[in-house]
Amino acid sequence: MGLLEVSWRAAPADIDEAQYVLADPFVGALNVAAAKARAIAPSAAEVIVAADTLVVADGHILGKPGDADRARAMLRQLRGRPHVVLTGVALRTADDQCWGAVVSTRVLMRNYADREIEDYVERGEPLDKAGGYAIQDTLFRPVENLDGCYLNVVGMPLCAVAAGLAALGLDVKMPADRVPPCGYCRAGAAVVSIRSRY
Repeated sequence: MGLLEVSWRAAPADIDEAQYVLADPFVGALNVAAAKARAIAPSAAEVIVAADTLVVADGHILGKPGDADRARAMLRQLRGRPHVVLTGVALRTADDQCWGAVVSTRVLMRNYADREIEDYVERGEPLDKAGGYAIQDTLFRPVENLDGCYLNVVGMPLCAVAAGLAALGLDVKMPADRVPPCGYCRAGAAVVSIRSRY
């Protein structure tokens, strides 16, 4: 959020995310984000910004792996192949104005070795991450390249957040190029190659 040059604070949304995931991943990502936004009460001067990220491979949502074996299976499934990352973004003001969007990024994983998977799993990194990986992990570096918004894969596409804040009437710095990969994507990406197409 620092790239937006707005003040912010973190507030946990205590919801059971699984209850809000729908069969259609696109709609499901937005539904979970909206549920998070509804779960937090903003003060008069605040806008709630909530997001939820889903990893979709072979038409199936890969959630957060529940254990090391599931994490290994997910990472093997993704290895050397493309998949899609969808992040639902929901904004809500104190007077209940709402705005929502879904950002999609196509991600190509590199052909990492089984030993690299083991090292990553042994560090305990995959267990709280959709799809079992973090694009920004500088030791594992799972992603070869991507098409679209880097920050979407991290979990907070600032291009969408900026558009939502502007739509709600807030004065916010907008990137000159609003189509990912925009200035926010490039400023946030240090460990992966961003391409406009594979």
